[in-house]
Parts: sequence; C-alpha cells; structure tokens
Amino acid sequence: MNGASRFVSKVRRLAASAAVSLSAAAAASSAWAAPLPPPLAGAEGFADRGLGGIRGITIGPIENSRHADKGYGTEASARSMLEARTLGATWVSLTPFGRTWDLKPTGIDLTFETPFEENRANVLRAIHQAHAQGLQVFLVPHLWVETGGWRALIDPGDDAAWARWTDAYRSFLLAWAEVAAAGHVEMLSVGVELRSWVTTARAASMLAIIADVRRVYPGLLTYSANWDDVGDTAILGALDLIGINAFYPLAEREGASPAELAEGGRKVAASIEALARDVGKPVVLTEVGYTTRPNPAVKPWEWPDGMKDVKVDERAQAEAYRALLAPFLDARWCAGFFVWRFYADPDDVSQEAEWGFSPRGKLAELVMRDAFTARWATDPWGPPGDMLLRTRARTPGLFGWTLSPEIHFAP
Repeated sequence: MNGASRFVSKVRRLAASAAVSLSAAAAASSAWAAPLPPPLAGAEGFADRGLGGIRGITIGPIENSRHADKGYGTEASARSMLEARTLGATWVSLTPFGRTWDLKPTGIDLTFETPFEENRANVLRAIHQAHAQGLQVFLVPHLWVETGGWRALIDPGDDAAWARWTDAYRSFLLAWAEVAAAGHVEMLSVGVELRSWVTTARAASMLAIIADVRRVYPGLLTYSANWDDVGDTAILGALDLIGINAFYPLAEREGASPAELAEGGRKVAASIEALARDVGKPVVLTEVGYTTRPNPAVKPWEWPDGMKDVKVDERAQAEAYRALLAPFLDARWCAGFFVWRFYADPDDVSQEAEWGFSPRGKLAELVMRDAFTARWATDPWGPPGDMLLRTRARTPGLFGWTLSPEIHFAP
C-alpha cells in the first residue's frame, strides 16, 4: 500500500469508527419489510415510479478463507457499508459465489471459502448492515470456474448434460433467492454473463427457473448480461429491469482525447436507449468500471495481469468513468448503475493490484461521488431550489464537500 492509500484508509477508519457500533446494533432488524413495487410499463417505468436513481457500489467478498474476520457480515463489512453511504451511494450490490470445476460442469458447489450455511449467515448479516445504513441491496449470485475460463462459455454438452446443469443452477439460484427473501433484499439478479444459455434456444429453461424464483422471492428481478450480448438475450421480457455489465469500449485508438471518449459514451447510451425502448423495460447497469491504467476504455476486458510494465494511470480511469456515466444521468430510461467494485473490508489490499478496477481513493472516486450527488433524470422532483447548492468532491478519501465552481452567487 502506498502512502496515499494508507492516508485514505486512516482517514476513513477515523470517520467510520463512531458509527460502526450503531450499525452493529441495528443489524438485528431490517426496516425494509416490503418489496419495491415493479416499474411501471415502458422504458421509463422506473422513473415513473418515483423510486429515485440507483446510486450503487458493489461490495465484493474477501475471497480468502485466511481473512475470516474481514468478509461479509463482519465489523469490517459494517465499515464498508458506512463508507458506501458516506460516498453518496443509495444501493450496494453483494456478490456471493458458487463453484463449478470447468466449462463442462455437472453441478455447482455452494461452498465458497466457507460452507454454505456459514456463508448464508454472513451474507444475511451484510444485508442487515446495509439496511441499517439506509442502503438498498442488490444480490448477485455469481459462478466461479475453478480451472479458469469465462462463465459465458459454459457448455455442459448434450441435452441430458444441459438438463443436469439446469437442475443444478435452479438449486443454486433458489438457495440465494431464499436468502434474498429472508433478508428483504430489494433486487436480485438471476444470473451473470450466461451467454451460452440465455442467448440460445436453451433460454426457455431459464425462463422456467425465473418463474420458480418469482414464487420464492417477491422483489425486483434482473439479469446481468454482458455488454456485447444483451441485445441477443432472450429472457429480458421476464424481468423487471434489463441488467448490463457495462464494460463498454469508448474509443478504438489509444491516446483518445476526453472529447472522443465522451462521444463514445454518448454512442453507448444511444444504443442502450434503443434497446430499452424496443423491449419496453428500464435499464440498470449492474456493473460499471475501468481499470487504473493507460487507455482503459479501448479494450476494457483486457486484464493487466497479462501485460508487461503496467503503469497506474488514475486520470485515464477517471476520464473513462466520466465519459461513460455522464449521458446516463440525463436518461429517464436508466434506473442507475453499480460501480465495480469496493470490498467487504475497506482497508483490504489483497484482492487486486493498484491498477485494478476499484476507484477507491483515486481520481475516479471523485467522478463517482459527483455523479452520486447530482440530480438525475430518474429522480423524482424535490422542493424548489433543492439542488441549488450542489456540492462537489475535491479529494479522494476525504468526505468534505465544496460548492461546485460552476455556481456563482450575485453580490
């Protein structure tokens, strides 16, 4: 951890310590006893409901059993929830995992670092911690492929193998749907990047699973499609919102200017709006983010682990964030987004390198905070003048706010 990161962590620990005990005390009960109503019909249905824009942060698990006191439901997790609220978030996304061995799986192991019952209890505590901070919760069960490979390419084999896989996935998803119902979670994803399933003729079996989930869980449903196959996803009509893991490229060449990136962001927004209006559903960006390296918006899917001499470039990450997010703030058809990602222990540095996705303590954090504090087209109107004193983030890791320099007062 560099000096700046240590400073950020120290400041945040001091800011959070006074409220952690309150979070723990409140964790035993949740104020969110009723599910959110489904959006009204049409692409602008979420805005029409007056539910307010989804200002979300993904809080990832600490994926190492040696850090048992740092994961979901711990005191560290309570501090992460408080930090999310302080950053301006109104939602958090939690991402429990199930394990498959390879891309030709026969089943799903619900044990991930800890036995399922223990993991279930930890996730429920994390849900209560979020609710205690006034945050709404999006639960996103993921699949982890032990031997590597992308879950979108899972192919069990023949029809009999697909039937076994479908049954296994149904059990996996229903187990987490029951957790979502018990914790009064506001939104649930029925899957993440399952291209080989939901963009093919086999999608009918996923529709049957969604119907089963509806009988267990009363809240909002979405599916986290990859950005380049959401238009081919055959289950969108069965969901409340169109979900997109939005790691879109914004430019075709390295060294693109901020203006070129902004134009790329506008093109992305236009293509998503066309989809939302065609399907007649609002969109939520279930994951958004860019790595902290030069030109992260050219090929966002390239992970720097395979690159040589990777440099940390906070400004490039921040410019990509700004270019992608800006057009969505003015879009009534977009319910909001979830930033990818922070972690269940706000001080942990073991999960990714400094050039990774997390905007925490970086310039991109300022873009995120400014986006969170802005008024969105999805938001209901407040009283006259409620946004006159719009504030602006100045320093990563410091939660003081200043008036936006664009606002001038007459003498």
